[in-house]
Formats: sequence, structure tokens, C-alpha cells
Amino acid sequence: MRWLWTCILLALFGVAQAISSNGNRLLVICEELLEKEKYTQFWDDLEGRGFSLAFESPKNDKLALFKQGDRAYDHIILLPTRSKGLGPSLSPTILLEFIKQKGNILLCLFADSPVPSSISSLLLELDIHLPPDRTSLVVDHFNYDINSAGDRHDVLLVPQPSALRPDLKNFFGGEGTVAIPRGVAQVLGNSSPLLAPIIRAQSTAYTYNPKEESDTVEEPFATGEQISLVSSMQARNSARFTVLGSVEALENKWFDAQVKLPKGKAVRTANRDFAKQLSAWTFAETGVLRVGKVEHHLNAIPKESSSYHNETQLGHSSPSIYRIKNDVTFSIELSEYSFNHLAPLTIPPSDALQLEFTMLSPFQRLDLQPVSQNLNSTVFSTTFKLPDQHGIFAFRVNYKRPFLTNVDVKREVTVRHFAHDEWPRSWMISAGWVWIA
Repeated sequence: MRWLWTCILLALFGVAQAISSNGNRLLVICEELLEKEKYTQFWDDLEGRGFSLAFESPKNDKLALFKQGDRAYDHIILLPTRSKGLGPSLSPTILLEFIKQKGNILLCLFADSPVPSSISSLLLELDIHLPPDRTSLVVDHFNYDINSAGDRHDVLLVPQPSALRPDLKNFFGGEGTVAIPRGVAQVLGNSSPLLAPIIRAQSTAYTYNPKEESDTVEEPFATGEQISLVSSMQARNSARFTVLGSVEALENKWFDAQVKLPKGKAVRTANRDFAKQLSAWTFAETGVLRVGKVEHHLNAIPKESSSYHNETQLGHSSPSIYRIKNDVTFSIELSEYSFNHLAPLTIPPSDALQLEFTMLSPFQRLDLQPVSQNLNSTVFSTTFKLPDQHGIFAFRVNYKRPFLTNVDVKREVTVRHFAHDEWPRSWMISAGWVWIA
């Protein structure tokens, strides 16, 4: 019956949240309000998905991301500006505080406009590095659009990305081609597990500063797949920060443009689909995991024991105390939020959802298997024998993967030793028969 009520609540939650799981208040920072006319199809797509857009200039003195200590907006889109800074309301410290309060940010760069120093400082805090000259762009002499960049080769044509690893779900995939005009290269630090590339450049790409007007580049900032054209950072609180290397990729003219590779046929760009995928992930419309019911219980009373403690546990959900060597079943209900509904979570075949039974360090680490599924959730479960060690233990599910919100569930229990009336009688121990006789 409890499972039924949980399913009903999850279904109601899916109906009530018709858009992002974090809210619909979206702030667009645009220095020149006339610039927003270039992206009307992108704004229409966002509004069609239920977002409430507010356009503000960084020069607005009344702009504030927080009101009375809480977020005034749920998400931010930062369009390129030509000024050196974004003003006191959008300093790196305030933007980091916005992320700490689970706000999401989509940062768009533009090679023709130098990156403001405040943005560079913010990216360095996140271990994302940009070219030091601030005006370099990415060129590729083999994967460019011959219609619009026949001479400069700076409009890159890249396929929609595949999964980052075989054990990860792909939220940005497809069969189309994405145009990245005059993109700004990003290099991600190797030390942070929170960073992940979304679109990498092809192996023949490199960074180039057009102001140098040189035929050769001796020491480029980055080359090949080292270059990230679209990058992501998901904080430990599951807030999301995305860097799009080319704001032009969101313009109306590139949403359904006809492009052609030097040795390929003319195709239509998939920029509109990719923009929807990218914004949906950044603004927590996809890749959001929800935890439903979590329970554990005693599997059965051992034949050799009829202790009062075990009898009170049997049939009870999530008791606070167990006995060593008890057979215990643990189960957890998980859902994945996708645009406007909750769907059952499916773990890729090459991945595993695991349970740890831990006291300081794990005593057991077991795979959780799906045992049941409904329209909104999947129940994962496993049965195991408790270790021969008494103390304070915890059931823990710690599932953290790129592009998925973090799941860290912990339930503490006490594991006691045998009671005085639970030890086997002497006549049941064959080695003691000689002494009884």
C-alpha cells in the first residue's frame, strides 16, 4: 500500500512540474537588448517549454540575483558583452554563490568579443581555461562549412556528440550536424571530476588568433580533441554550469542552415535540436534523478533462533537494529525527470547501481538489481547476510555519474551481537557430545 501512495505522489509531482525541476524563472543577460532579436527562435522554444524569460542589461544598477537571501531567478543565460566587466551584480563571487544555491548558468562566448575579465576569473575558479589572448578562435581546414567559411575555415561542422563513456547516457546525441561558427576554445582541467566535455573539436582543429595574420601557428593554445567547444560542470549540489563556445550557434540563421563539408554533401544543421538538448540539461529538465521510497527489512527468522528481538523485526520496514549474520533485504526507488514527467530509471548495461554496507569503510559492496517498475519509477533491490561484526553500520547508495544529478542516500542501523538465548545449545554442537556423555 505504501508503494502505491509513493507512485501516486510521484505521478502528481510529474504533472505539477511541467518544466524544469528547479523552477522556471530564467534571467537573460544581454548588453544590447536589440541583440536578442537574433535568437528569437531559441527564446520561443524556451517559452514554449514553460520558462518565464526576463531580459536585463548588466549595466542595470537595480539588477540583483538574490532577494532576502534567496535566489531571485532559477537559471541564467549570459550572452557576450563588449565591456570588460559585468558590473557588481554579476561578479565571480556572486555567480559562484548563485551556483552554491543550486542555480544553473548557461555561459555563451563569442570570438569577436573579448571575454570579460570577470568571466575569465569565474572560469578559472572552475578549472576551465580559455586562450590567454582572449581573441583566439578555433579553425579546422578539413571540417568546415564551404558556404560561409570558404576562406577562413572558422565555421566548424561537427556531428552531434556520442556518449562520453559506454556506461553513460547520452543527453546530446543524434544523427545531425552542428555548426559552431567562430568558436572559443576551452581546455578542461584534469583534476576536477565535476567537469565534462559535451562537444570536442575534431583531431584536425586548432586555435588561431586572426589578429596575428600569420600563415602558420607555431605554438597553438590547444589542438585536436584537447579543445572543448561546449563544456559542462555539475557541482556537488547538482547545480549546472555550461559553457557554449559560440553564441552564434543559437542564432536563427544557424538553426536550420544549409551547410556543406569540403568532401561531403549539403545538409541541414541540427543546431535547433542541439540547443534544446543543451538548454534542457543545463536548466535541469533532463538528467535529474529522484529518490522515492527507501526501505530495508529482515528477510526471515533463523531456524535456530526465536528471539523476541527478531520477531519484532520480521515484517517491519526499516527497523533500527539487526543482529549479526541476519539475512536482510534493501530496496530503493529511483526515477529520472525528463522534460515534463518522471520516468523509470534505467541503468546502462555496462554500469551498476551499488549498495554499500559500511562502518567507516564498506564491509560489503553489492549490485542493486531492478525488481519492479511502474510508469514513474524503478525499484532496485538486493538481499545479503550481515557481517559477523557488531556496531553502527549504514546502508549507503552513492551514485554519481557525469550529466546525472548526484544520489547519496544513507540509512544508519545498529547491528548487535547474539543475545544470551540465541547461542546454539551444547547438544546441537557435535564436537561437544563427548563432554556431555
